[in-house]
Amino acid sequence: MAVAFDEMNIPGGDLRPAYQELARWLKETPPEALEYRRQEAELLFRRIGITFAVYGESESTERLIPFDVIPRIMSGKEWTLLEKGLKQRVKALNMFLRDIYHGRDVLRAGIVPDDLIFQNPVFRPEMNGQQVPHDVYVHIAGIDIIRVDANDFIVLEDNARTPSGVSYMLENREIMMRLFPDLFARHRVAPVERYPDELLSALRSVAPNSASGEPTVALLTPGVYNSAYYEHSFLADKLGIELVEGRDLIVKNNEVFMRTTEGVKRVDVIYRRVDDDFLDPLTFRPDSALGVPGLMSAYAAGNITLANAVGTGIADDKAIYSYMPEIVKFYLGEEPILKNVQTWRCREPKDLAYVLDHLGDLVVKEVHGSGGYGMLIGPAATKATIEAFREKLKREPEGFIAQPTLALSTCPTCTASGLAPRHVDLRPFVLTGSKTTTIVPGGLTRVALKEGSLVVNSSQGGGTKDTWILDE
Repeated sequence: MAVAFDEMNIPGGDLRPAYQELARWLKETPPEALEYRRQEAELLFRRIGITFAVYGESESTERLIPFDVIPRIMSGKEWTLLEKGLKQRVKALNMFLRDIYHGRDVLRAGIVPDDLIFQNPVFRPEMNGQQVPHDVYVHIAGIDIIRVDANDFIVLEDNARTPSGVSYMLENREIMMRLFPDLFARHRVAPVERYPDELLSALRSVAPNSASGEPTVALLTPGVYNSAYYEHSFLADKLGIELVEGRDLIVKNNEVFMRTTEGVKRVDVIYRRVDDDFLDPLTFRPDSALGVPGLMSAYAAGNITLANAVGTGIADDKAIYSYMPEIVKFYLGEEPILKNVQTWRCREPKDLAYVLDHLGDLVVKEVHGSGGYGMLIGPAATKATIEAFREKLKREPEGFIAQPTLALSTCPTCTASGLAPRHVDLRPFVLTGSKTTTIVPGGLTRVALKEGSLVVNSSQGGGTKDTWILDE
């Protein structure tokens, strides 16, 4: 595995410019003062109640995501390049999704194999020919980015269904400003607080043409037992919109209404945090108690906008991800600004043979996996685990892709034995409205807190950091 890029230190002992002021501040701050503020931050998170549910144990348990008080810092110049690449990628994703549910030019041109679309469990035939307001499918995208050197950001995966984590980005900033005003005073940090306003503006802009006056937006949650429920309620509160469950909504004459204390009120845009399968028991799973009967009829009639659109799961697929450089070139006629990780598609016999021969060196992922589950990290796995994975790959090669074990960049992080480098990634949130695409400067930095670990997911023991983009 290559040596990790250190975001703070240049080999030879010098500091990268973005971190020079932080380094000075750290020298002036006694370790016990830093530890005191770290404990204070944890107390604040507990008080606010920022938790997530972990499934798969004897029963689901509520946990606090560990928060690291040392910010991850990037220069404005670095951010400008990243922002440009993110906008390009999300534009191509939206064009790709429209195409596969309409003209399918990308399939006819042989860029993406037909079976990868039509045999894909997250492809939604119900969306064939369906117009979506303003041709926007992915209104909120969470693009996971890693850094491998001074000049290159690489996309690790695209989250185009219901990307989560933005509440942590906002809360992390609020707590850092409260606990470290002296450190903020020494930097010009670009603000992230406008995210809720930007999101509401994007959602209102994609309301159906039948919406009258100022469009009504609601956030649809599966309910209190969902792992991201804290985020759902947090965002509804910040946006000033109603937080609703399926039972709060009804469909009449192909229009969607929510029950209120003053009677029913029409809803124009639903920011939904419920998966496709559960959205409408009349169209998808008939046993779903989370959805709204008739919602897809209202959608087909053009009377409701769903953000993100139904059927965007195709763009989350890790096999489709491997075609993204070609997809960007096909739709935009441009070279991708952000590179992909080299990817072997196990569905292809030649790639499968290579992966089976090099399992101990590779990361193998389920094409529909998320949250760090169902992965094999070859260099860290036991022989027994590798052999078990080998059998799984032989049985179901189309369900997996493989990638080299990348050295994620490192940032200084508070540990029990003092400051130490830990691996990080970044999830910026890209908002697409009817006319504009916006990205608040920064995003959610996730950090692998265990020494040497490359797994940053909160469900696997990772934590988060505030991400500072310097105004220059």
